[in-house]
Amino acid sequence: MIKQKRKKQNGGVGVNENESVTRSETEPDCGRKQKLAIIRQALIRDPVDIKTLRTAAVSKGGLLTDELRRKVWPKLLNINVYDLPHKPGRDVRENHKDYNQVVLDVRRSMKRFPKGMPAAQRAALQEQLIDMILAVLKRNPQLHYYQGYHDVAVTLLLVVGERMALAMLDKLSNFHLRDFMDPTMDSTKHILNYLMPILEQVDMELHDFMTRAEVGTIFALSWLITWYGHVLSEFKHTLRLYDFFLASHPLMPIYLAATIVLHREKEVKQTECDMAMVHHLLSRIPQDLPYEVLIGQARDLFDLYPPSLLAKRAALQSRKSLSISTFQAFQLSTLHQRPDSVLQRLTRAQGSTTSRQGSRGNRSKRETQTSLSQTTPSSSSWDVPKHSQAREDA
Repeated sequence: MIKQKRKKQNGGVGVNENESVTRSETEPDCGRKQKLAIIRQALIRDPVDIKTLRTAAVSKGGLLTDELRRKVWPKLLNINVYDLPHKPGRDVRENHKDYNQVVLDVRRSMKRFPKGMPAAQRAALQEQLIDMILAVLKRNPQLHYYQGYHDVAVTLLLVVGERMALAMLDKLSNFHLRDFMDPTMDSTKHILNYLMPILEQVDMELHDFMTRAEVGTIFALSWLITWYGHVLSEFKHTLRLYDFFLASHPLMPIYLAATIVLHREKEVKQTECDMAMVHHLLSRIPQDLPYEVLIGQARDLFDLYPPSLLAKRAALQSRKSLSISTFQAFQLSTLHQRPDSVLQRLTRAQGSTTSRQGSRGNRSKRETQTSLSQTTPSSSSWDVPKHSQAREDA
């Protein structure tokens, strides 16, 4: 029996063999204000401090606000914010082989929009969603639409707006989601095949139980291909996971799936060892999962059992997976981006104004300047705020 192994932390923040963010032994559990300041400083560095942004995205609380997500998500994907694609015209719908299926899926996506959103606004966003998906497919004829793709697209649309979402969806489709967009599901099934070897490494009894039940891994399919957007009822949890996945290796969603199954170990083992019973249990993902804990465990599992170690057991060589084989070059390409000059000027101007105001007071500089490092987080300081309604693009 293989016993569960405990991760040994290494000092310093770096990247492993697959260019995924690794955790520092001294990674700060800093307060909200300090984390906001760190992220903003990383954004105005020249070049942009991508490693710090990745660390912020995967660490406790993620990127904290939609405002920061609109700035950081594009940087994580190496998108030039000054060269965004134009809004697609209605010509993308003409004679497109996937048009009818896309429309059906988008029409059924009402639950993905914020509660209370006016029907007219939701309808307008659904039209944008249809055009956005078809535009990416038309631009990339090698990509094939799959049901669940719209769940990824709508998350991007609601946060960053139509033009940026179009650019992000195009980039994700050619990298992180690429294996799901083959003409067959063979590559997707191979990615799912990583789940059982991870479980085998951590909990042999659970692995053997699921093997005897012949439950397979299809219960995790919708988790994987939608980045959990289709199965989570709270949008704030979806956003937290998107922060995590955008800054991580393309296989990180399957490592998170493993942590969810392991988290439910007792429930699984207490279920009758029957395929239908176990599948029914696992396919219904709990809505009260401890997401921060599971994210940390997924990172541990990735460091302990990287894809290269599991590839043979998963019956998948890295060169056959476009998402895996292109990831290292993709991550390296993000390291030399210029900062948003407007954001840089505003941040510096705000800092200058604050300094002038502080010098006018009668108190000493030591009394008036409070270090961000002294900020103590409140019990709710890591809560991801509720989604603000999508903005119209300028």
